[in-house]
Amino acid sequence: MSDSLERLYDAVVAARDLDPGSSRTAKLLRSGQAKMSKKLAEEAIEVVIDAMNGKADAVVRESADLIYNLAVLWVACGVRPRDVWAEMDRREKMLGIAEKLPKQHRKAPKASSSTPGIAATQPAVIALHARRSNKRR
Repeated sequence: MSDSLERLYDAVVAARDLDPGSSRTAKLLRSGQAKMSKKLAEEAIEVVIDAMNGKADAVVRESADLIYNLAVLWVACGVRPRDVWAEMDRREKMLGIAEKLPKQHRKAPKASSSTPGIAATQPAVIALHARRSNKRR
């Protein structure tokens, strides 16, 4: 699969300089990261809906669209497929290939609590108050 993804990525890079009037990829790349991100999200939602409805053939088609839009976004963000594979390799060494990192591995360590009845794993709450000006107008 990684060879196919590399070929797709290279094709997206090559399309970057094409005429946006004749290349959907060039047009999408010029639309900005917000638009590209929205297209990726739309395709992901379509995959989910088709999966929920038990439409395997539609899941295949929409997954191909999802991967295409992911490759376009990677190009725009300067992310290479090898960067993603390196992260997958790192995770495999930690947890195995079929596991996702728990959320706590990606967040900063949580502060412990000295308040009785509050779990030590809950984050500390810091209240921020606006300064009040004593000046009269």
